[in-house]
Amino acid sequence: MRIAFLAVLLAGAVYYTYVAFADFDFLTRTGRLGPGFFPRVIGVSAIVLILWTMADQMRATREPGGGARAWRDAVTLIGLAVGYAVLLRLFGGFVATILYLGIALTILNPGNPLKNAMLAILVPGGVYLLFDRILNANMPPALFNLPI
Repeated sequence: MRIAFLAVLLAGAVYYTYVAFADFDFLTRTGRLGPGFFPRVIGVSAIVLILWTMADQMRATREPGGGARAWRDAVTLIGLAVGYAVLLRLFGGFVATILYLGIALTILNPGNPLKNAMLAILVPGGVYLLFDRILNANMPPALFNLPI
């Protein structure tokens, strides 16, 4: 069943990547990165990650056990995704991503508090600098504005 889901997801990623390469320019007339740059990176990355996940899933189906843990992890990830959507609306992209990554990494990667804290702060910080400061693309707005 998971392989079928991943196959459908792969088809969507391939179509997305096709549209990114066919309809959007990689560079603008002035030589700057164009509207096709990030969709191409995201599309190719999605294809690679889905193929990797499919291979990992095929390898895991040969090994016994792991069914109950997989369901627990799936329910945890669904709950975290719903929580992130609520946090995103309340606190905006930057703060919500820090909170989401902090909580998710604490649950899914216990025993590494320093690494979890660094990732929870550095990844959203890098995304914020890239999109908000360098590319001048706004992060999702917040219902409550926190002074940052």
